[in-house]
This record gives sequence, C-alpha cells and structure tokens, in this order.
Amino acid sequence: MIEARHLRVLRAVASTGSFSAAGRELGCTQPAVSQQMKALESSVGTPLLVRTGREMRLTQVGEALVRHAAGIIAGLTAAEEEVAAIAGLRAGRVRLVSFPSGSSTLVPTALAALRAAHPGTRVSLEEAEPPKSVELLREGDCDVALAFRYEGAAGAEEWDDLVVRPLLTDRLVALVPEEHRLARTQGAVAIGELARESWIAGCPRCRGQLVEVCEGAGFTPRIDFATDDYPAVVGLVGAGLGVAVLPQLAVESVRPRGVRTVALEPAVRREIVALTLPDLAQVPAVRATLDELARAGARQPASR
Repeated sequence: MIEARHLRVLRAVASTGSFSAAGRELGCTQPAVSQQMKALESSVGTPLLVRTGREMRLTQVGEALVRHAAGIIAGLTAAEEEVAAIAGLRAGRVRLVSFPSGSSTLVPTALAALRAAHPGTRVSLEEAEPPKSVELLREGDCDVALAFRYEGAAGAEEWDDLVVRPLLTDRLVALVPEEHRLARTQGAVAIGELARESWIAGCPRCRGQLVEVCEGAGFTPRIDFATDDYPAVVGLVGAGLGVAVLPQLAVESVRPRGVRTVALEPAVRREIVALTLPDLAQVPAVRATLDELARAGARQPASR
C-alpha cells in the first residue's frame, strides 16, 4: 500500500535532488528520508531512484508516481480538511499564491475579513506571476492561486481543469509624466498617439501584451526600460524617462508621484481570478478564502 507520507518524501527528493536536501525541506533527517524511500520502494516492488555517484535520478516508475502524487495529496488534503470540519474542528490552513499587485490590494482586505470571521484559519502567502502560480497549484504546492489573463488572448482553455472564481475585470491605463502633452486629457487616448514615445515595460506577460496591443495599432514600442517592480515603473515615468501602460490595480498598489493616468482606446482589460483544484474547492477554509477574495474584488475601484 502506498502511503501519502511516502509520496510527499518522494516529491521532495525529486524536486531537491538528494535525500539530505529533501530532509531539510521536510524538517527531518537524511536517514529518515532514506528509510521512507526504502519503504515506498518495498511497497511498489521496484526501484524508484537510480544513484550514479553523487547524482540521483528517477526511474520510469518513480516518474509516474511523482506525476500522480500532486493529485493524490490534494485529494487526501481535501478529505482531511472536510472530515475535520464535519467533526467540528474549526481550524484550517490555506496556502495562497498571488501576483504582486493582487498581494497589495485584494489579498490584505480578503485575509483581514477571513481572520475576523474564522480566526482559527491560517493563511500563508507566496508571490508568483502566472503561469508560475498556476503551475504551483497544479503541482500541489499551494491551495489557491490568484492569476490573470487578458481578454481575447490565446490560451483561454489553460484553466479548464481548475475551479475558476472571477474576482474583477481590470482595465489597463497609460501612465505619462505630469508635464506630458497628454497629461491633462479628459477623455480616452488612442494608444497610437504614444507611438513615438520611450516606453517602460512591466512584467513579462504584461510586456508581451503591450507589444501585441501596440502592433495592433500599427507600431512597435521602443522599450528603453523593463522592470517587474511596479513602483519602479511609476518612478521612471515620473522622472520623465518614458510612458507606460499598467493595469489599474497595479497603479492602485503604489503611490503614483509625478505621473498622470490616461484612459486608453481601444480598451484593454485583464480578467483577475482565483483558481483552485476541484477537490480543494470543497474544503471549507479554501471555500471561505475564495469568498473573501471575491468580496474584496467587488470593492476594488478597478472593478467599476
């Protein structure tokens, strides 16, 4: 019989590459890891690892077990949490992954409300942009992932195997220096009017979307600066070094100084969602977290 604790050890060994590193990750000793791996190999009746000198690699059977481990562990976690809730144990744990502008806007509001309503629920937070955050969810390394996708972008089917909870629709806006010729514009500005400007680009996914939108308007943006840090983008624009396009939610996550936001035409929007696995969606603590994130999204100015 394959035990979940042995699968967790196997995943740790596969991801770290050694028994000692897996022990550090799991908080146990190297001999304990070795013992559990031997027990797992005994259960399946075949070797799972091949040791060549200092290197260690998975056998075909080991690779198959690692592929199935995330779903098995997620299902067991869902069962344990649901049984605990039915038995009256009002405790829970949720591992949340969010992209930076979500972490500074949606997440604080949602988690404060969650703690007030369910003080026994513990939530941990890690930051990652999609698609990395979605990979972490599928691999069993988190329970809820905040992610986004742009309207009309390819790959809409990439979340078909997940539970998708819509949070808000976030519109992109242009950022220009305060003294820019378009800074006092009242209505929307065609992105083509910024064709000759120097550009400051954001995260890789946002950067790709920027290039796609600009090329759709007939020009390729000259990107002089690129940074994943939204305050850095705002600072570069405020210093007069160029213009940028950012999601409204990202602008709200910083204190823009020396810049003006300008609405763009055609409108470019991104859908912000919370994702989880079907099994985990039934876990009370996960379900409560999704509910609070949805409420936080409805209160955001970017959603109106």
